[in-house]
Amino acid sequence: MNFPYIDTHVHFWDQKVMPYPWLVEVPAIAGRHTPAELREEAGARLPDRIVFVECGAPWLDEVRWVEQLAATEPRIAGIVAKCMVNEGDATLGHLAEFKKHPLVRGVRHLVQHEPDADFAARPEFIAGVRAVGAAGLSFDLCCFHHQLPAVIRLVRACPDTRFILDHFGKPGIRAGLLDPWRAHIAELASLPSVDCKLSGLVTEADHAAWTPAGLKPYVEHVLATFGPGRLLFGGDWPVAKLAAPYARWLDTARDLVSPLSADEQDAIFRRNALRVYRLENNK
Repeated sequence: MNFPYIDTHVHFWDQKVMPYPWLVEVPAIAGRHTPAELREEAGARLPDRIVFVECGAPWLDEVRWVEQLAATEPRIAGIVAKCMVNEGDATLGHLAEFKKHPLVRGVRHLVQHEPDADFAARPEFIAGVRAVGAAGLSFDLCCFHHQLPAVIRLVRACPDTRFILDHFGKPGIRAGLLDPWRAHIAELASLPSVDCKLSGLVTEADHAAWTPAGLKPYVEHVLATFGPGRLLFGGDWPVAKLAAPYARWLDTARDLVSPLSADEQDAIFRRNALRVYRLENNK
C-alpha cells in the first residue's frame, strides 16, 4: 500500500560525470545511480520528495550536478552539500557560495572517516559548525558510535546550529552493542537542537543476515529518547543496497514504528522533514 513520504537521505552518483574514489571499495554499488535508477528500483514506492546528501565528490561540482538533476526530477527538494568546515576562511567562502544555490539546505563534513575520536570537538571544527548555523544552514552529523562523546561536545558548543544525526550515530549493530551508545544517544537527545534519522541501520548490521528484530532495540531506544517528533526517515539509497533493496528497508522502517499512532508515523515519514530541511515552501 502506497503512502506519502519524504526520503531525507538519498545519494546520486555517476562516475562518468565526476570522481568518487571511495566507490572502488564497494564495487557492488559503484555503477551509475541517478533518479532514473531510483525510479527503476522503487517503482510505485518512490518518495514524494527527496533530500540529496553529498557523496564525496568535489563540493561545488556536485551541487551544480544535482541542481541539473532537479531540473528534470522535481522530487529533489533539498541538498545537503559537502563542506569541509574546519578550513577557516575557505569554509566561510563555501558557505557564502551556498547562498547562491537555494536547494542547499544543509551541509555535511564526514566525521566517521577521521581517525581522531575527538575530531568533532576540535576548536577549528566547532568554529566552522558555528558558521554553518550563522549561515542559516543545518549540519548533518555522520559518525561512528565511538565518536559520539566528541559530537556531544560539538553540539553543546554550537547552540545556534541545527543538527541532524545520520544513521543513529552508526551503532555497533553487527556486534549487538547497545552500550555505551544508549547513554550517548540519551545525552544527545536531551539537546533540543538535534534531530535524528531513521536510516542506515541495515548497513551497520550483518548485510546478509540482518533481521528487523535485531534492529528493534536501537529503534525503540531512539523513539524513547528523541521521540517521533524528532525522527526522520532516510533510505540511504544506494548505500543501503549493500544490505537491502529500497522497498525492503522502507517496509522494515514502517514496521519498526508501526506501534505508533498514524499521526506520529506521518511525522517521521513526512512532517519532520518539512520542518528540519525547511521544505514547506519548496516544490
